[in-house]
Amino acid sequence: TLQRCLPLPTLRGEWQSGLVGSRCPGKVSPTGWISVLHFTVNEDLKQMLESSKDSAKLDAMKRIVGMIAKGKNASELFPAVVKNVASKNIEIKKLVYVYLMRYAEEQQDLALLSISTFQRALKDPNQLIRASALRVLSSIRVPIIVPIMMLAIKEASSDLSPYVRKNAAHAIQKLYSLDPEQKEMLIEVIEKLLRDRSTLVAGSVVMAFEEVCPDRIDLIHKNYRKLCNLLIDVEEWGQVVIIHMLTRYARTQFVSPWKVKEYSENNFYESDEEQKEKDQKVKDTYSMDPDHRLLLRNTKPLLQSRNAAVVMAVSQLYWHLAPKSEASVVSKSLVRLLRSNREVQYIVLQNIATMSIQRKDMFEPHLKSFYVRSTDPTMIKTLKLEILTNLANEANISTLLREFQTYVKSQDKQFAAATIQAIGRCATNITEVTDTCLNGLVCLLSNRDEIVVAESVVVIKKLLQTQPAHHGEIIKHMAKLLDNITVPVARASILWLIGEYCERVPKIAPDVLRKTAKSFTDEDDLVKLQILNLGAKLYLTNSKQTKLLTQYVLNLGKYDQSYDIRDRTRFIRQLIVPNEKSGALSKYAKKIFLAQKPAPLLESPFKGRDHFQLGTLSHTLNSQATGYLELSDWPEVAPDPSVRNVEIAESAKEWTGILGKPKKEKPTEKFYSESEEEEDESAGTNSSGRYLESILHLHCLENCIFRTDLCLNKIEKVTKKSRAVYKIRKSEAKVYVTTQVSVPAKTHELLHRMSGKGLAAHYHFSRQPGIFGDHMVSVQVTVTNTTDHKIENIHIKEKKLPPGMRMHEFSPIECLEPAGSITVSVGIDFCDSTQIASFQLCTKDDCFSVSIQPPVGELLLPVTMSEKDFKKEQGMLTGMNETSAMIAVAPQNSTRLVIIEKLVKAANLGVVPSGQDNIHRFAAKTVHSESLMLVTVELKGSSTAQLIINTEKTVIGSVLLRELKPVLSQG
Repeated sequence: TLQRCLPLPTLRGEWQSGLVGSRCPGKVSPTGWISVLHFTVNEDLKQMLESSKDSAKLDAMKRIVGMIAKGKNASELFPAVVKNVASKNIEIKKLVYVYLMRYAEEQQDLALLSISTFQRALKDPNQLIRASALRVLSSIRVPIIVPIMMLAIKEASSDLSPYVRKNAAHAIQKLYSLDPEQKEMLIEVIEKLLRDRSTLVAGSVVMAFEEVCPDRIDLIHKNYRKLCNLLIDVEEWGQVVIIHMLTRYARTQFVSPWKVKEYSENNFYESDEEQKEKDQKVKDTYSMDPDHRLLLRNTKPLLQSRNAAVVMAVSQLYWHLAPKSEASVVSKSLVRLLRSNREVQYIVLQNIATMSIQRKDMFEPHLKSFYVRSTDPTMIKTLKLEILTNLANEANISTLLREFQTYVKSQDKQFAAATIQAIGRCATNITEVTDTCLNGLVCLLSNRDEIVVAESVVVIKKLLQTQPAHHGEIIKHMAKLLDNITVPVARASILWLIGEYCERVPKIAPDVLRKTAKSFTDEDDLVKLQILNLGAKLYLTNSKQTKLLTQYVLNLGKYDQSYDIRDRTRFIRQLIVPNEKSGALSKYAKKIFLAQKPAPLLESPFKGRDHFQLGTLSHTLNSQATGYLELSDWPEVAPDPSVRNVEIAESAKEWTGILGKPKKEKPTEKFYSESEEEEDESAGTNSSGRYLESILHLHCLENCIFRTDLCLNKIEKVTKKSRAVYKIRKSEAKVYVTTQVSVPAKTHELLHRMSGKGLAAHYHFSRQPGIFGDHMVSVQVTVTNTTDHKIENIHIKEKKLPPGMRMHEFSPIECLEPAGSITVSVGIDFCDSTQIASFQLCTKDDCFSVSIQPPVGELLLPVTMSEKDFKKEQGMLTGMNETSAMIAVAPQNSTRLVIIEKLVKAANLGVVPSGQDNIHRFAAKTVHSESLMLVTVELKGSSTAQLIINTEKTVIGSVLLRELKPVLSQG
């Protein structure tokens, strides 16, 4: 009924290949229809990709990417897709690159035809296109394009966008695997990217470092402190890579912090007073390197990470690097991970099992967290049991044995057997409970389950070897069970015990040999070997009763099918039965067979894993995996710590060049009282250290904003529709742009007179609506001639602006007289970001590179609205659009006037009327996108307040929150 008759001539030639299996001419089988349907879908997509309409192409690409996401093969469409790689539509181009990244390696020949397009895309204004082009280029695994890839990586490593630089770091690893001979050139790029201050790049470049040149520790020296400080802001998988790398680095650069404890132990037991004094001096001279402490301090907060891999990485770092007294801080975080899925539990429990062998005290407070649950899979149960056994001591053994009694009754036989082994280990490790455990195991011999009985026999055998003289009754009891036990390992263990201690059971041992001789031919090979051993031992100790029986058993073994049995039989016969051919060993037969054997040592299977770094694949497998890098031993003497020093002067100079030097406020425009100004001035002249800290803080803000520009652009494009709705909604409320209250214009240096050959320039933000356009920030530039001659034709040239940013330059200044000064207006559209606007300020003879970077507060225009409208707008900007923080307010900053003055000075905000004395409201809109920015300060008491910011621009809101917090907390 599923088949339909179709005239074959009406089908296209390609369809006929899908009709194989049709049972009658002119009919299509159901299998054939699937092929026809698949072909039809691909044909439709090809036609859509060849359409002249971008909407059809975009729809086709979305469907193709959806197919890839579902795991379907879309490689047949490669020729049709690659034709659209040069599309002018950015959305189509993005999806094409997603497709090419998936199939470029499979369809290398066709991808090579578009390589010129990829090279052009590397210059595209859109950072997503540049990054995608680099990813596709590095996915084409053809040696002939290695030089092109190398050039592309070098250029991308200097890109303004951190997202592109991140992809350059990813491409380094691909190129290295394709052509290892490029190692030296790649190391140069890695060294350059390691100096990058963007947290988006840090994790990727360290991953490239670990892949290409993990032995080049010298590249890390200058970047060590920076990586430690950036670690908290790096994305999660980057944190894992950096932490593992820094663990290896620290083991080569710092001395062991564990020696302190060793010295103190030596002093305790040392009887020689001189030696005690010597050791005490060594102890006193040890002090942890500040860089060592920096690493431990900056990684500790990551124990609260939501990513299990990050927590595990920090835990292994503390295990391998921290003093033993501090390593216990990781235990609580590791136990928290036991609430995760079973895969995470398995890895975490394996590492805890290794830790608990050496340092029981770390996990003893969390003993109940390792109790087995009925829903746990076997692998988790076994690991928890291993940890409980490691943590067992005289104080908690009674509780654990009661727990183990429940586990033995489990339906999971593998787990029950593991529990019996755990009981045996507890019995050997804690002598006080040895007899109790042994009696309990003997009771298990009457269990109905053969596996439980067999495991009990094996464990009892090991325990009896430690105290054989006191347990003759147990051996007799086990001999009686031999008729009922069928598991070969258990039967072999009983026979070994009877043979080993045959002199203690002289009446039972011969009878056991008689019974087993009858069933010899039906026994397992393991049991046969022990029957032969039993016969040999009885022949040497009780030959009158067992001589003929032993010879019978030896004759059976002589013709056994197994060559192991036959060889053992010949060996024993020559050794215990003297004849002419017997060698010199026959006289030592009794010493050989009845020698004292050492008791077996019951140890944890995790005892030998501690030489692998925790959290690695090698530790999990207990075998060295490919690419594993061993931790080096602590150096006896720490290498020179000065290699990690970075010149502060150079750094300050570089940062100043990027951010612009802060200048003092104009003395004519007073905002604070004279006493406050004097305090500020003295503080500014006497605290160069705090000045550097402020530069560092601004630099961190720059990285934060720069790193999230990609997300901002993406959100803005995706949410155009929602923004349009928001603008309609916004128009319903009465929101008016207002002029700012009088505030001092903070002046920044644009060009120093020494750098400008006598031409000096300063700028400040006028906080007025832009006269050059609605989206432009107005900047007032004051140009001064400090020379004794005229400067002609002062103008702006060669603007280097990030994508999307625009600048309206001032009209050229024809002539500036000596000691003359002139103020001109410049309009800059910063696109609601604090990216730097770089350009050249030129004269008739020279050009000078300068840059302007706006504070977040200068990207706003103040607006006024009623309190009702403010609350209405605030109610619509909650959830993800709201950021808040509790701050400690200085006593002198708790009045309404001071709060308004402080906030209005820090950011271009308008004051909104408020009917409550403890709540102060401010409003503004962003210059570029006109998104509302609502700021609320709610005083909770005399010393605390809650600062709330509501805005669509969540990134700008969070940065503004960070800048406003210290405004009210500082005096």
